[in-house]
Amino acid sequence: MKTLVCTAPGHFEFREDAVPESGAGMARIRLKRVGICGTDLHAFEGTQPFFSYPRILGHELSGELLDTSGAEGFESGELVTIIPYFSCGTCIACRMGKPNCCVTINVFGVHIDGGMREEIVVPISSLLHSQGLSADELALVEPLAIGAHGVNRAGVQPGEYVLVIGAGPIGLGAMELARIAGAHVIALDINTDRLRFCKEQLAVHAVVKGTNPDAVEQVKAITNGDFPTVVIDATGNLRAINNGIQYLAHGGRYVLIGLQKEAFSFSHPEFHKRESTLMSSRNAVKEDFELVIRSMKEGAIRPQTYITHTVAFDEVPAQFENWLNPATGVIKAMVQF
Repeated sequence: MKTLVCTAPGHFEFREDAVPESGAGMARIRLKRVGICGTDLHAFEGTQPFFSYPRILGHELSGELLDTSGAEGFESGELVTIIPYFSCGTCIACRMGKPNCCVTINVFGVHIDGGMREEIVVPISSLLHSQGLSADELALVEPLAIGAHGVNRAGVQPGEYVLVIGAGPIGLGAMELARIAGAHVIALDINTDRLRFCKEQLAVHAVVKGTNPDAVEQVKAITNGDFPTVVIDATGNLRAINNGIQYLAHGGRYVLIGLQKEAFSFSHPEFHKRESTLMSSRNAVKEDFELVIRSMKEGAIRPQTYITHTVAFDEVPAQFENWLNPATGVIKAMVQF
């Protein structure tokens, strides 16, 4: 079968691999779609933590189940997606019900080879039914689930003001799920087109351009002088993370979904005087995936609005670098098999 490998930052190559065998407790899937996310882009440019080369990218996916290996409730031929975080089940995090941050976690397409190949084998425990969703929709569940997990970590309540910094796919998912939770969502980004998308397609409460010199005052005015009680960073940009505290209300929660390699820092007095809560949000849990699927089925999320670029598997190497350029207008690129 054909496999696409990221051999080093900035380099892809196709190779021919043997078709995988499923084995006990494993399921074989023929790929239909793979979504391209920030993790893939950062891996390609060499800025992704927890990463080594060569690596087969791709963890946002959907496909046809070929061999169920006796998975209860699943049938060969059905369309599925997966939870691409493979945990040990025994470490302290897993015992606390947090397999998303398992001590020895293997994230598909990050720590281990992922979905940029014609067929894959995954644990049957990772399978999720399509529940009538299309291949495109299923491949969008995982990035939206990451946003759902961040919103859940923040404990967003109806009527709260929630500022999401970064209007990439993960940030857009956080906005959607914060809105579904009943919050007044403010989108902050430096890209005017992305902000327009947030306003027109996601119907957020307000948008603010981060490069405006009065951005802090704008956020203050939108929240009637209070500032948002939840700030979510979805940029993975060091400067944005360091500056995010200035938008946070006293008594508020600051959630970091975005990830980068360097140490972050901000004024201790500014953090302390607010009695701020700082937390990270890593990956997602099954309940987050189920919430996203349910929200799609109910029409609360319109996943097709996210897909701006579609490319055949064979064309990925020629197109991939373009998706690093904001001028292309890419929100979500989708690979078709």
